[in-house]
Amino acid sequence: MTEETPGFDEQPDVPSGGADTPDATEPKAASPSPEEGAAAPAGDATNESVALTAQLDQVRTALGERTADLQRLQAEYQNYRRRVERDRVAVKEIAVANLLAELLPVLDDVGRAREHDELTGGFKSVAESLETVVAKMGLQQFGKEGEPFDPTIHEALMHSYAPDVTETTCVAILQPGYRFGERTIRPARVAVAEPQPGAQTVKGGEGDEASVAGDGEDAPEKDSGGPDEG
Repeated sequence: MTEETPGFDEQPDVPSGGADTPDATEPKAASPSPEEGAAAPAGDATNESVALTAQLDQVRTALGERTADLQRLQAEYQNYRRRVERDRVAVKEIAVANLLAELLPVLDDVGRAREHDELTGGFKSVAESLETVVAKMGLQQFGKEGEPFDPTIHEALMHSYAPDVTETTCVAILQPGYRFGERTIRPARVAVAEPQPGAQTVKGGEGDEASVAGDGEDAPEKDSGGPDEG
C-alpha cells in the first residue's frame, strides 16, 4: 500500500494578469502614424529655408553697403587726384610766371637796344637766345599801335585827342605787355587818344561859314556888273 504525497500532482493556479509581468501592466507607447512622420521633416525644411533667405538678405544688404562705400571712396580718391594735379599745375604756372616777371626788365633793355640799333655782336646773340628761351616757356608779348584801348590789358600813361580816331585808341606803345597763358604778367603801357570833342559840330560850322562867305562874294560881282551894263 502506497501513500500519495499530497501537493505534487496539483498545479498551483497562477493568475494570468499578475503583477510580475510588466508588459501586462504598463501601457505601450503609441507609434507615430505615417502622416505625422512626413509632416515633421517638411516643417523643418520650411523653417530652414526661411532662415537661409533671411541670412541671404542680410548678406545682400551688407554687400550693397560695402559696394556703396567702395564707390564713394573711389570717387573721393579721383577727386583728390584731380585736385592734386590741378594744384600742381597751378604751382608750376605761378613759379614760371614769377621767373618770367623777373626777366621783363632785361627784355625791356633788349627792346630799347634794338630800337637804337645797339643790338650787335655777342650781345645780340645773347639777347636772341634769351628771347627764344622765354618764348618756349610760354611768354607772349602784346600791344600794338592802332588797336582799341582795353583797360584789362592796357595801362594808359598818356592821354590826348585826335580827329582821325572814332574810339579810344592806343596811339603809342610806351612799354609792351606780356602774358603767360591766360595770366597777364604785365599790362601794356600805352598812350591813348580819344575822338576830338565836338569835331562834327566844328566841321558843320566851317561849312556854314564857307557858304556864307560864298554868298557875300557873289553879291559884289552882281553889283560890279551893273555899271558895266550901264
